[in-house]
Parts: sequence; C-alpha cells; structure tokens
Amino acid sequence: MRRLSCLTALALGLSLSASAYADTFQLNSLDWPPYTGAKLPEQGTSAKAVKEAFGKGGHKVSVKILPWQRAVDTAKSDPSIVGYFPEYYDASLDCVFSAPIGTGPLGFAQNSSKPISWQNLDDLKGLRIGVVAGYVNTAEFDERASKGQLNADATQSDEQNLIKLANGRLDLAVIDRNVMDYLLTNSPKLAALKDQLQFNATLLEDKTLHICFTNDASGKAAADAFKQAQGN
Repeated sequence: MRRLSCLTALALGLSLSASAYADTFQLNSLDWPPYTGAKLPEQGTSAKAVKEAFGKGGHKVSVKILPWQRAVDTAKSDPSIVGYFPEYYDASLDCVFSAPIGTGPLGFAQNSSKPISWQNLDDLKGLRIGVVAGYVNTAEFDERASKGQLNADATQSDEQNLIKLANGRLDLAVIDRNVMDYLLTNSPKLAALKDQLQFNATLLEDKTLHICFTNDASGKAAADAFKQAQGN
C-alpha cells in the first residue's frame, strides 16, 4: 500500500505539473499598433514578445484586445484576467510589474507649420496638449496636468489627437513615436493630413513597456511564471 501510495502521489504530481504547464494565462491589451492590435500579425510586437517569453516556460497566453480603460478595469474586476499590457512603469499603480518587454519613445506630435521648441515642462504652459484618457505619460507631466499646471485635453485615441492637431485644435499631442509613424502610414483618416504632422525633436522619455499583473494570488502566480520563463 505504501508503494502504491508513492506511485499514486508521483503520478498525481506529474499530472499537476503537466496541468500547470498547460494553463493559458488571460491578459488584456488594446489597439495600439505597432505594439498591440487585433488586426496586427501575432497581435503586434509586444504581444508577440509576451507570448514568446511565456512560451519559453511552457505556458500559453490568450490576449483580449479592448478599449484601454476597459482593458485596465476588467483586469482588476475579472478574476480570470491576470493582467494587462503594455503599461509604463508607475509606482502609483496597483500592479505587479514584469521586467521590461520592450521600450517606446514618448514625446509630442506637433503641427509641421508650427513647430515648438522646449527644454522643460515649464516651457509648455498655456499650450493645448492632447492626451489619451486613461494613459500614463510621465510622472511629472501627469502630476502637472492633474494640478492644472498644464492644459491637457483628453480624447479616446492617439488618432483623434492627431486629427485635432492637424486641424489646429491642439498645439501638441503626447504620443509614442512608433505609434505615430504607424498611424501616419496606415490610418485612412490621416492620409490627407500626414504632411501636416511631425514628431517633436525633444523626447519626454524613452519609456520601458511592462505587463501589469494584478496584485492578487493569480496575478502574482502569473508574474512568477513569466519571470521564470524569461530566465530560460
């Protein structure tokens, strides 16, 4: 009986181990090409990187593309979702952050006919600056915007901000340079406007991109699995 129990325990352990490796982690993301998107090859470069990293540990990932605020909110409210990405590192967020899964140059789009020279955020006072609702930018920029020290005008997408910028309704718009390049090349709504837009020469920050795992047992387990897989 003791031998049988040992064999049974071993079989059960192997079964549980195989089951753990067969688990599919559920993550949320958004349409933010070229990093993520429902219509992009492999759901975008960031999604590909996440899937490949988890794959090294024998894990699978299912990525659901949603509007950004919904992606964030449902990751917090739905226990089957273990996190969302790509997120900028921000210590104020209730996240278990992964190691970087890439980087993104964050700066400003500007109207080509009205370029703006700036060295620090004080130089931007009084300007109409487009942001996307729910996006983290930089800690200093977001703090100043929240206090009304910068005039931040929120819309639902980078594309909307670029249209407003081209039409003279904004002076600048916060945007990732790679996202801007993708939109100017691929968006039908911007086809007639792309010559009116350019990326400002001064970066806000070269941001690291992360997975924000939920700060609960399932999120922490997924974060540990991702960390171990990255070490393979």
